[in-house]
Amino acid sequence: MIDPSAKIDPGAQLAAHVEVGPWTSIGPGVEIGAGTRIGSHCVIKGPTRIGRDNRVFAFCSLGEDPQDKKFSGAGESRLEIGDRNTIREYCSINRGTPQGGGLTRMGDDNWLMAYCHIAHDCKVGNHTVFANNATLAGHVEIHDYVILGGFTGVHQFCRMGESSFSAIAAAVVRDVPPYVIVNGNSAIPRSINREGLKRRGFSPESIAALKRAYRTLYRQGNSLEDALKLLEAERDAFPEVARLLDFVRSSVRGIVR
Repeated sequence: MIDPSAKIDPGAQLAAHVEVGPWTSIGPGVEIGAGTRIGSHCVIKGPTRIGRDNRVFAFCSLGEDPQDKKFSGAGESRLEIGDRNTIREYCSINRGTPQGGGLTRMGDDNWLMAYCHIAHDCKVGNHTVFANNATLAGHVEIHDYVILGGFTGVHQFCRMGESSFSAIAAAVVRDVPPYVIVNGNSAIPRSINREGLKRRGFSPESIAALKRAYRTLYRQGNSLEDALKLLEAERDAFPEVARLLDFVRSSVRGIVR
């Protein structure tokens, strides 16, 4: 299960049925869960914990030092990856920094295509898709079921809400509310992610309510404050609208407009 050319530090902990390909290097402080397969020519540095049944393809770098000039090597700096993720060729995920909480984390069932980068202190949820060359700067939050189009770049400290979607080569410099599609440089809102919501099993009534919310927020000339007041009327009837409202109200960078 471990190729003879792989270099596994005695301080690494590999569970049963872990596969490690040729010329891969796994350092001290790395934990890898059962059933995970690591391809050839990968470098994994600790402290890093990788869960069960992940597939990591060739030439990936996981748990490398954060690309932050302030990082001195001192203080807490970890990477945590959940279960059943697919990480394709040449992806890189860096550990966190003490100033950012010390942790970069990716959840479960995510799909990263080739050449993606997740920087220090990012938090990635579950069931996301990163198309080729999607890139997160430091301290970014990507919520569940988000899809990033190829070559998307997300600015530091931005958030992308549940089931949002960025088109190819989008440059995201403000928060993207849940369920919203954005495109362009800098990214602007285009519509509700109707097809994505259908695939997740959202009811026609919920999708219609989110379309009304989108029009109120973006298409009727309302100020942001006035739009949020109008949307309060549907908060109790539709939890999806409530999540949209709560996300917008909690935004620090401001939302795409």
